[in-house]
Amino acid sequence: MPKEIRYLLLGLVIGGGLIYLLKPARAVVETEAAVVAPTEVEASFNNGNGTITGYDLPEAITFAGEVVPMDREDVAERLDREVQVNAFWHSNAIILMKRAEKWLPVLDSILAVHEVPTDFKYLAVAESGLKNVVSPSNAVGFWQFLSGTAKDFGLIVSSEVDERYDPVKSTVAATKYLKKSYERFGDWTIVAASYNMGMRATSQVLSKQKAESYYDMIVSEEPARYVFRIIALKNLLENPEVFRFNVKDGYRLPKSKDTVLTTSVADWNDFAQGQDMTYYQLKKLNPWIRDYKLTIKQGQEFTVKVLSE
Repeated sequence: MPKEIRYLLLGLVIGGGLIYLLKPARAVVETEAAVVAPTEVEASFNNGNGTITGYDLPEAITFAGEVVPMDREDVAERLDREVQVNAFWHSNAIILMKRAEKWLPVLDSILAVHEVPTDFKYLAVAESGLKNVVSPSNAVGFWQFLSGTAKDFGLIVSSEVDERYDPVKSTVAATKYLKKSYERFGDWTIVAASYNMGMRATSQVLSKQKAESYYDMIVSEEPARYVFRIIALKNLLENPEVFRFNVKDGYRLPKSKDTVLTTSVADWNDFAQGQDMTYYQLKKLNPWIRDYKLTIKQGQEFTVKVLSE
């Protein structure tokens, strides 16, 4: 048999064998691929046929007793953006609802006592998500006070004590700011905008543009969205069922009692131990504590929360 034919036959045999051996492996790969192939994702909010439709806007809504002009197309569009963004962020919305059960009654009662519309509790939600956060500009706490502003409105800010972290005292300080702003503008919606912009900048915009309401102010994106975000959060937290939320087991404040201190504390760890608490528990109840000691000057006193059970 010629050498060329022998080589040809040998090549056919080897090639056929390789095809036979490789074919099952390819079948396995195809089978595995079929198992992990993605399927159509079910819409999280739909009209029954898998189409995402979004959330409806309220026909009418108020903020701090003032009517939001929903008959204006531009106003409805701006609110719609905040409604969709905040309601479709489901994980964040659920956490806010749980925190709201813990903190909004506290804020609500303080605002009412100081004669500020209780809708302003939703401003704190917009500012911080009801957490003691610190912004890139070093604004602190539920109400995001800068150090200088906090001191202007009666809060202590030092290396040992920072009352911006105290949800109760910072809310009282916020009511002072809001009432001062209302004395200047006479409009609660503009007051809310001024919390974000500052009173001076708000006055300048109103004057230069001859605007009579927040809804007619031309400002940068953040303040332009700010009040609408507050209104959207109010709508979400007051009407969770409209957005198909059924959140249970909201967060709770631990049971505590107040202890008034008039003398310095050398070590908060020792103080906590004397109250049958850990330092961690003490800090959670009193986030305004910023050091391991507390210096109390003559005539000063501090109220410390300790566990009651």
